Amino acid sequence: MYHKILVPVSFDDDAKISAALDVARTLAAPEAAITLLHVMEHIPAYAMHYMPLDLSEATREGLMSELARLAAQVPNGHGALVEGHAGRTILDYAEEHGNDCIIIASHRPAMADYLLGSTAAQVVRHAVCAVMVVR
Repeated sequence: MYHKILVPVSFDDDAKISAALDVARTLAAPEAAITLLHVMEHIPAYAMHYMPLDLSEATREGLMSELARLAAQVPNGHGALVEGHAGRTILDYAEEHGNDCIIIASHRPAMADYLLGSTAAQVVRHAVCAVMVVR
């Protein structure tokens, strides 16, 4: 049983989110804290000039609302929204917050994933805690 579980969420596949939350419920100790984490990639400075000023804040509010809705589905769940590169930020967050398990969804690898690596592969290779991959 794990006590501090991190579930990175990318919002691209509801079935994988649901499966990851099921695994989190199964592996969680009775008093476990479950964090649903979404990483917002940085927007390049040159692109910021073409975006409405309130777009970033509206996006943040929408993501936090969705994270809160999902977190309500698991005991002691809460959402976290951070900015950065997905793989590295997930690893840093887990280490900084003392997570003892990461449950991450993975897709079927494409050719680019073999050449560049996927986020899930990076987390599996470099995490200092247990990692469960949901496919």
